Amino acid sequence: MTQFKFDVNGLMPAIVQDEKSGEVLMLAYVDRTAIRKMLKLGKTCFYSRSRQTYWIKGETSGHIQEIKKISTDCDYDTLLIQVKQRGGACHLGYRSCFFHTLNRQGNLKRITQKRIFDPKKIYKVKNADETKTR
Repeated sequence: MTQFKFDVNGLMPAIVQDEKSGEVLMLAYVDRTAIRKMLKLGKTCFYSRSRQTYWIKGETSGHIQEIKKISTDCDYDTLLIQVKQRGGACHLGYRSCFFHTLNRQGNLKRITQKRIFDPKKIYKVKNADETKTR
């Protein structure tokens, strides 16, 4: 890990991708500790910039990401984590966090992805869009 290039906060982005379909599921941030935890557990672990703590994907929801392969880009400043996704990756109930598109006018448009779970039942919050826990 000595060759990895972290930002001034000691973090780097980690893109999570479905190992079979290639679908991008989410993007989160990792530091050296999170990477060590992932290697030990075989599941994704990230650093929450908003909560300033570590979280293991699925520890609340049960929607874990079993790591199949971890790669880095040519600059060593981004990870690509290929996983077997169990359940949804998005804390709003979708398989992928990327369920909006940006049209040429700059407007966001929701695509045809359907929710695969009810975040209100898993995270026990009043408004699913306010969910910050994963």
